Amino acid sequence: MKAMILAAGEGRRMRPLTEHKPKPLLEVAAKSLIARHIEALADAGFHDIVVNAAYLGEQLADFCGDGSRWGVRIQMSMESAPLETAGGIIHALPLLGDAPFVVVNGDVFTDFPLQRLRQVVPTDKGAHIILVPNPDHHPDGDFALLGSRVLPKHELPQQALTYSGIGVFHPEFFAQIDGLNSEISAAGAVKLALRPLLDRTIASGTLTAEQWSGRWFDIGTPQRLAQLDALLSREAPREPVN
Repeated sequence: MKAMILAAGEGRRMRPLTEHKPKPLLEVAAKSLIARHIEALADAGFHDIVVNAAYLGEQLADFCGDGSRWGVRIQMSMESAPLETAGGIIHALPLLGDAPFVVVNGDVFTDFPLQRLRQVVPTDKGAHIILVPNPDHHPDGDFALLGSRVLPKHELPQQALTYSGIGVFHPEFFAQIDGLNSEISAAGAVKLALRPLLDRTIASGTLTAEQWSGRWFDIGTPQRLAQLDALLSREAPREPVN
């Protein structure tokens, strides 16, 4: 099973930290966010990884290389401009193949056991996503969960949860974009967010989910980056004193 790391965003909310560095290369506890993702995927048995890049993308491509230093194969999906979440995945589909694949947002940190996703087969060529308890900065959540079935949050507002940025997707999940608010570039690239596709898949009953209540952070602001850095730095093993 292949995996994709979404790493093409401009990181506007992270400025000034992202003025000269792409967001996935920002560090917490002396290690970049994207290196942590690659290590976690490799440890979970994902050895074929696609990384998309746009803003300052050459820095990401140089850092990732071919993946051999992590014992994986990395292919870059370069975008001339960010295509948003679904658009970036659609652009990378030729690298991802015909089988279901894992997607991880490049700006989250979690201890979710990614190896669990290797056993997931999305229902009817749909998707299976990981939901987490709502963080303070997103108290209303995104979706409701009833068993493994995803519902619009207004149907069960007291059970609303937040999309973690982690999921398993069948390639055909991205085939039906007619009628959605997408843009097509002169080169034929699709610019589209993931949320409209998820909402459509809820309506068709082919979106499933599970809840993870372990560690999860959305690193969307410099303040949240600093909080995570402080937490992981405190937990880092100390060098023995001779």
